[in-house]
Formats: sequence, C-alpha cells, structure tokens
Amino acid sequence: MFDKINVFGEKLQECGCHPMTGFFRDGYCNTDYSDRGMHTVCCEVTEEFLEFSKKVGNDLSTPKPEFGFVGLKPGDHWCLCAGRWLDAYKAGKAPLVKLEACHEETLAIIPLEALKEFALT
Repeated sequence: MFDKINVFGEKLQECGCHPMTGFFRDGYCNTDYSDRGMHTVCCEVTEEFLEFSKKVGNDLSTPKPEFGFVGLKPGDHWCLCAGRWLDAYKAGKAPLVKLEACHEETLAIIPLEALKEFALT
C-alpha cells in the first residue's frame, strides 16, 4: 500500500463512509498496485455525473447487492477512478472534489490545477 498522502503532500483525509468508499472500502481514496482503476479522486457525485458515467458504461447509481454496493445518489462522496474523473472533466460533467481526500497518485493522471477548478469549498 502506498503512503496515505494527498495531492498537497499532507496526510490523506477520509472521503466518505456512507456509503463506504475506497478501493479498500475503508473510507479513504488510498491505492496500491492492485488498484488497476486508481480509485484516488474523492468526489461528491451529482446527477449529471451519474448519468454521464452510466452512459459511458459505468453505472454507479444502480444497487448491486451481490457486491455489497448500494448505488450512489447525488451528494454521496465516492473514490472515483482518476481516468473516469478526467473523462468527465473533458466532457464537462466532472463532479466536485475534496482535494484533501484525493490521493497524491491522482497527480500522475490529472493536473492539480484541473482538480482545483472543481474543489469543494
């Protein structure tokens, strides 16, 4: 597991526990080499983003009880794959992000300035 460091080089903050998020389902957007999707962007999902994600083949709003997934609704905090957030950003559908809870590995894919444009205040 990588160090729990955020995009500012500080201690990674919790993203959310209702629903439980993170690749390790511990509430943090932490990652390691087994996380092929790089679930490192802590976002607050919106209806617009959920519709976009479903349209491009990743339905995050439909519950999947067999995987312990309750489905997301607008306002939920979720550790999103960095590539998926970047796709949404390019399409004008990116959700807001909690920068202090975004893992530093995010910066390998998304420039900090792009994330700052969508920072939760």
